Amino acid sequence: MLYRTAGQFKTSYTADQALFPIRQDAYLLGIILIFAWVVFPLTASEFTFQTLLIPILIYSLAAMGLNILTGYAGQLSLGTAAFMGVGAYACYKMVTIMPWMNPVVAILLSGVFSAGVGVAFGIPSLRIKGFYLAIATLAAQFFLVWLFEKWAWLYNYNASGAIQVPNLQMFGVYIAGPQADSMVQYFVVLGIVTLLTVLCINLTRGNLGRTWKATRDMDIAAELIGINLMKSKLTAFMVSSYIVGVAGALFVFMWRGAAEPNLFDIPLSFRILFIAIIGGLGSILGNYLGAILIVGLPVVLNTLPQALGIPVSSAMVEHLNIMIIGSLIIFFLIIEPHGLARLWALIREKLIIWPFPY
Repeated sequence: MLYRTAGQFKTSYTADQALFPIRQDAYLLGIILIFAWVVFPLTASEFTFQTLLIPILIYSLAAMGLNILTGYAGQLSLGTAAFMGVGAYACYKMVTIMPWMNPVVAILLSGVFSAGVGVAFGIPSLRIKGFYLAIATLAAQFFLVWLFEKWAWLYNYNASGAIQVPNLQMFGVYIAGPQADSMVQYFVVLGIVTLLTVLCINLTRGNLGRTWKATRDMDIAAELIGINLMKSKLTAFMVSSYIVGVAGALFVFMWRGAAEPNLFDIPLSFRILFIAIIGGLGSILGNYLGAILIVGLPVVLNTLPQALGIPVSSAMVEHLNIMIIGSLIIFFLIIEPHGLARLWALIREKLIIWPFPY
């Protein structure tokens, strides 16, 4: 009933391949954008911004970058956190060397450095694939974290070895640093994530996206029909690393405020991989659904028992969080490999034909 399609006719190939083939999808997206841009900023507290809204957007963007590489191009990667670190350190060096630079421009440019590093470590994908490529990206993870620790120039020779985000202004308003307001940071993150999401949607629906999917499904057949595998794989690494690098800069500058090298260690890579798996590989929507679940679950486990008057220790909450996430990963890998995005697609199909069974 909500998804009634009566009277919605497709009279051209362009209409049939539209981003929103059903008007209700566009209405739903409009409602979500109204909540994201208007309702949440007016009603959310400082706790909600710092604990839910900002981290969900940043983790969604990082998972989107990984999904471009793994979900669409079929190239396994376990070094996502290290490429986030490249973006964070690059942004830090730009704003400290050139303090006059616009912070948003610095964040967007930080992805360029991460893209270059990603292409360099993506070269082995031309010769190896599968498990061996995952090990190669894992080597990049360990090497880059070691570099963050040992190259003192990256953190301006700070005795603590950490990078501290300075107060950064744009149009007279602090958007990063100790004096920045959480609502302002939320709008900056939301704007950048929206921009890159539109970019990813267009890339995955275009010629480049079809090239990535052909490489993922069967690279030998793709090469036989004329697809340049080197270009396909390296562009996937480049685009993925760029998005992940921007997410890393947002991660430090708009949320954490400071960072040490071990912040970008292997647990962060696995956390982003879990978001992509639970949300659904090869899906843009799945990144947001997975991030909402992974970020929101610990908050629910912390607040719900207290609201019900059940005493639960913080250690118990952490153990429950790990157990539930592990169980969800096993469930989705076995029952529904396409994740939450596929579950939403099934619900949507049922709504379209409701009340009829088929």
